[in-house]
Amino acid sequence: MTAPLATRRRSRASGALVAALFIFAFFGAPALALDKVTFATNWLAEGEHGGFYQAKADGTYQRYGLDVSILHGGPQANNRLLLAAGKIEFNLAANLIQSFDAASQNIPLVAVAALFQKDPFILMSHPDAGFDKIEDLPRATAFIGKDAFVSVYQWLKSAYGFREDKVQPYNFNAAPFIRDKNSIQQGYATSEPFAIEREGGFRPNAFLIADYGYDSYSTLIETRADLIAKNPDLVQRFVDASIIGWLHYLYGDSGKADALILADNPDMTKELLAYSRDKMKELGIVVSGEARTLGVGAMTEPRVKSFFGKMAAAGLFKPNLDYRSAYTLQFINKGVGLDLIPRP
Repeated sequence: MTAPLATRRRSRASGALVAALFIFAFFGAPALALDKVTFATNWLAEGEHGGFYQAKADGTYQRYGLDVSILHGGPQANNRLLLAAGKIEFNLAANLIQSFDAASQNIPLVAVAALFQKDPFILMSHPDAGFDKIEDLPRATAFIGKDAFVSVYQWLKSAYGFREDKVQPYNFNAAPFIRDKNSIQQGYATSEPFAIEREGGFRPNAFLIADYGYDSYSTLIETRADLIAKNPDLVQRFVDASIIGWLHYLYGDSGKADALILADNPDMTKELLAYSRDKMKELGIVVSGEARTLGVGAMTEPRVKSFFGKMAAAGLFKPNLDYRSAYTLQFINKGVGLDLIPRP
């Protein structure tokens, strides 16, 4: 007997439903759209940006629902202006001085995480030339760039007696320092000593200023106050994914991230990337101090207050500046990724 029309329709509908459920179960739910964001760095692609490239390369950002474009910086770039103008969502600030400066100008940029517990800024001297302790360095001719001169060098003047009349301009050319044994030069612990060894044929003394009282956080993620207010979940996901990316870059397979860096910056080399990563681990640039208990990206109010006091004493900022408006602890200190940090 032929089934009634209504029964046949219900049967076909039931069959279609079963088929749809089978397809859903086999292929999975349709992918949700990823949130597109742009993160700008402060220089050409390098090892000091490795964790962000790692999060992009290994799919960490995607797992956190993010489609991240990395916009590298450079000599002619002003990516902080793009952030302030609302053209991008996140930017990399080199240190807390930049955050305090934004607060002093009433620019509503806020630091939301500090990926480096130590600023990698160093001073280098020649070995066996009488400049083996930081107390010796004020006597030397100092090759210092203009940005460092108006920031860290001003603190070095007040803390260690460095002198402005000893300063010579540093234009990212190491030749003058290599020639003059009675000189010192600024740099990054993660790159310049590598270059000096190869260009000058000697291993320079390297003084990591963070180990001598310069307690700024470094490599800070900053965003706009209005984005924090409107979409804190987006900010949280970007911060958490970046933290995981940094831990994967330091302690996992960095090959895909290095490939992205090399593609963005053809002047970079695999050897320098490996050197940078090793130095970040050796010196505790990313994982040390508060980051070992609170998680990578950590900041605390006492330390920010300490650094601001030093910068105010050095004349960089007025003591009554509302420096607390320059950062927030809302998105950090939650232990994200602590299980990925190797234990001694």
